[in-house]
Order: sequence, then C-alpha cells, then structure tokens
Amino acid sequence: MTPVPLSTTPITADLVRGALELEPTEHGLAPHRLPAWARAQADGQLAMAEAQPAGVRLVFRTAATVVELDTLRTRVGYRGLPLRPDGLYELLVDGEPAGQSATTGGRVHRLDPATGTAEVTPGPVGTVRFDGLPGRAKAVEIWLPHTEITELAALRTDAPVEAVSPAGRRVWLHHGSSISHGSNAASPATTWPALASSAGGVELVNLGFGGSAMIDPFTARTLRDTPADLISVKLGINVVNGDVMRLRALGPAVHGFLDTIREGHPATPLLVVSPILCPIHEHTPGPGAVDFSSGTLRFTATGDPAEVPAGRLTLTVIREQLARIVAQRSAADPNLHYLDGRELYGEADHEELPLPDRLHPDGPAHRRIAERFAAHAFGEGGPFGES
Repeated sequence: MTPVPLSTTPITADLVRGALELEPTEHGLAPHRLPAWARAQADGQLAMAEAQPAGVRLVFRTAATVVELDTLRTRVGYRGLPLRPDGLYELLVDGEPAGQSATTGGRVHRLDPATGTAEVTPGPVGTVRFDGLPGRAKAVEIWLPHTEITELAALRTDAPVEAVSPAGRRVWLHHGSSISHGSNAASPATTWPALASSAGGVELVNLGFGGSAMIDPFTARTLRDTPADLISVKLGINVVNGDVMRLRALGPAVHGFLDTIREGHPATPLLVVSPILCPIHEHTPGPGAVDFSSGTLRFTATGDPAEVPAGRLTLTVIREQLARIVAQRSAADPNLHYLDGRELYGEADHEELPLPDRLHPDGPAHRRIAERFAAHAFGEGGPFGES
C-alpha cells in the first residue's frame, strides 16, 4: 500500500496548552511560560527556565497513523561536563502513554559556573516522528521536553488535525522551583505536576521555574492575571539556596505575593506548599553551590548554621514562617490552605529514595510526590476537591 503523504498543519495557539505566550521566531513559535513584560524583568537564569516548556503540550484530534513535529531545541549544559541526555517528547493517545522520542540538531548553550559566561553553538532544526498509531479518531498529546528550550517549526500528519477544547476541565495553575519544573523526572509527562494533574483530571499550567521561585513580584502578577480554577505555590527552596533574603524580608514578601494573587483570584482555592525534605538545607543556610568533585553534578550548602539566629534562612525556618503566615491569613481567607512539603517527601522517603544530586527527586520520587499531592489536594475534603 502506498503511504499517504503527510500534510502540514499550521501550529496555532488552539493546538498548544500550558504556555502563556507563543513568540514568533525565525523558525516558528517559541512557547513561553511567562509573558513578555515579565520576561523583561527577569534575569538570565529565569529567562532560560521559563523558555523550557515544562507542562506545555500540543493537543489535537486526528485519525493519523503518523505524526511528525519539527523543532529547534536549545540544550543547556556546563562547560567541561557532558550534556544531559536528550530531552524527550512524550506521546499520549486518549490520555494513555503511547511513545517517547528525542530529536537531533539544535543549539547548545554551555555555561561556565566559574566565570558566569556562556557560549552558544548553533545547530539545525530536527524532527520527532511517531508512527504506527491507531487509524481511528483519537485525542493526541505531545508533551514537549521540560529540559530543553524548544521552538515549534512544523506539524505534519497523514490525516487532518482538529483542535479540541479542554471540555470544561478545571485549570490548575502551579508555581514552584526546579522540582516543580521537573528536574530529574523521567519524562515530561511524568514530572510530579503532570502526574498529579492527570490524577486530578485537570488542565495543568506549570509555572515551575528551575532555580527561580524567588517570590518575585512579576511572577505574582503573572499568577494574578492567568485564568485558573485552582492555584498552588510551592515556595522556599530557591529562597534558601539562592540566599536572596533574610527573615525580616521573608514575611512581607510572602504576604505581598499572596496579596497580588488574590487581586485577580479573590476566592480561588489557593494552596501554599512548603519545601520537601532536602537535608543539605534543612538547618544550613545558602547559598547553594554546585559540586563537581565526584565527577557528577551535585549540590552543597555553603552557609553557616550559626547565623540562623541573626536571620539567615533554612528550610526549617521557611516552613515555620509559611505555616504561620497561612494560619494568620486563613482566618479571613477560608480558601487559603497550607501543606507541609515533607508530607510529600520526608525523612522515610529520603531513606528509600535519596535525592541523587542532593537537591532534586528522581523519577520514582516524582511519582510518589504526585500521588501524595493528588490524594491531598484532589481527594475528598481536599482544597481542590470537587464540591
């Protein structure tokens, strides 16, 4: 049988979910998880993180048996170390895993942590191909790599493509650090927010930014202005390992962050989540630092615990302050809730599933965190439970 030729479908906003903006580029469209005005206020670290499309996916209906996607990727690595494995594109058919693939080519952005400089090597557009799909009408999702900056260039199929609506599903807007971004997760659809959203039957907008959950005002304004039925913010680890503030500044910053969100979402269920267990920062302040002494990337804490009484922050201090702030505010805000992150990943979990780089959970730990979050948040009586 002669293969059916592939036809190209323009990639438009109604095919893309999880992005707040699609920027036209020389090659196509670059999904962003912060709007342009917020990106203009961000630093280089956040600019790279928000351009990595964690939680962003193409969604459409088609009877196609072949789907091809052209993209231009940018991989980020450290000078002197091998690049991390290729980012994965993950295919779901009618909500079920149906394949994974990587692309080739693309740019390489190498950072030198000693000097703070970077070098960018150009590369060509690559193609991801999924074939052998069932030849019936079906819902297709392609989750983009959460570890690579991605520009969408072309979508080709051997049958027509139709955009589909979220069908009344609630939108869950989540903000957090690299753990929410998906660091060390096995694939883009198995980061803990992606798995939790599937378990909860909701539409995910993931504003987890590696190294950049700093209680920034522009992030709060983005959360304020983004339509959502459910909101969660996981705060603390980057404040500590970035060593960005002291105890005196933390309380007003968190209050201001929550005040801003409430300007746009005055009664939306809002869950504040404190950090999961991270032994290097439980009682030791930041800044955190990279440690290559073992030949692999690991993290360490460099602060002095003796300075905690003077206002230096640790995860223990952060949890105490977040719990206090939420308890204070919830007296007048019954839709504000708190979750201690150690209920998602605590001491016993660390014994069984230690953090491979001392900071980020691995694939099995992402699954455990997702299961526990979904049970707490979406379960009966939970802050995100159906009324």
